[in-house]
Amino acid sequence: MTRVFSGIKPTGAVQLGNLLGALRSWVREQHEADSFYCVVDLHALTVPQDPTELRARTLELAQVLLAVGIDPDVATLFIQSHVPEHTELAWILECTAAFGELRRMTQFKDKSEGAEFVSAGLFTYPALMAADILLYDTDRVPVGDDQRQHLELARDLAIRFNHRYGAGTDVFVVPEAAIPTVGARVMDLQHPTRKMSKSEDSPQGTILVLEDLTSVERKIKRAVTDTETEVRFDPEAKPGVSNLLSIMAAITGEEPETIATRYTRYGPLKADAAELVCELLRPIQQRYAELLADPGGTAAILAKGAEKARAVAAPTLARAREALGLVPRS
Repeated sequence: MTRVFSGIKPTGAVQLGNLLGALRSWVREQHEADSFYCVVDLHALTVPQDPTELRARTLELAQVLLAVGIDPDVATLFIQSHVPEHTELAWILECTAAFGELRRMTQFKDKSEGAEFVSAGLFTYPALMAADILLYDTDRVPVGDDQRQHLELARDLAIRFNHRYGAGTDVFVVPEAAIPTVGARVMDLQHPTRKMSKSEDSPQGTILVLEDLTSVERKIKRAVTDTETEVRFDPEAKPGVSNLLSIMAAITGEEPETIATRYTRYGPLKADAAELVCELLRPIQQRYAELLADPGGTAAILAKGAEKARAVAAPTLARAREALGLVPRS
């Protein structure tokens, strides 16, 4: 079975765009591939974090993943820092990568520009991301455009390591990029020309997965549309209306153009969109509440996931250590 790896960073709360754009695809894919899903808490450390908040966000994200439908008996769900092989292989790959390769990473340039403090981890974290992927003999990595450059680096490092140290046998599987199945490109409800974000820049334009449903309904009914009254799917001319139609289409599986034909006014469209979103979120929130009430259950699930992950990661790291000439551990 094809093996897939995906990671998500515990920074900010999970919002509707994450759910419709990625997480529902994860739920489907766990039944189609040997799926490893990781809360990449170590990646969050590239910028200063509040320890209490980081711990809470990490557990909340793991519980949200379970609540949306990740089945720990089917997929492998774990926290990155619970598998120490990630950091050891990251160092090996940092020593395999060239300084110039890391310096050319677009995200490093973007995130470091104008910052008062730039951690060394921000510079080297593509090597940790490569370790995340290569540890699990990953065949396929769903990536968006913002991470494609990092996956290319992971491929280059795997090929270089295999060539230098493989002695005719590949140490690492060279992963392939996969275009993720995206349910919808969910836009900000108040600024529909930009993507909905986990940041707090636009609280009235963002719907959080764990948000009170009364608030969700109110935000959708107040969503920006336009001064016309015609309901049609036209992202260029009518981004606000098109965003609501896209959200409804992602939930129902219909085409947004088809949904548009059922409406002549914005009011009923917004009311139905709000109802659909609330019905989508309600069982997720109910399941999350159950998980929140049983922290020991969540801890057991994550411990089991880490054990499953280490069973795959440890042999991969051992191959790399042996190929490098490191003395075996007794």
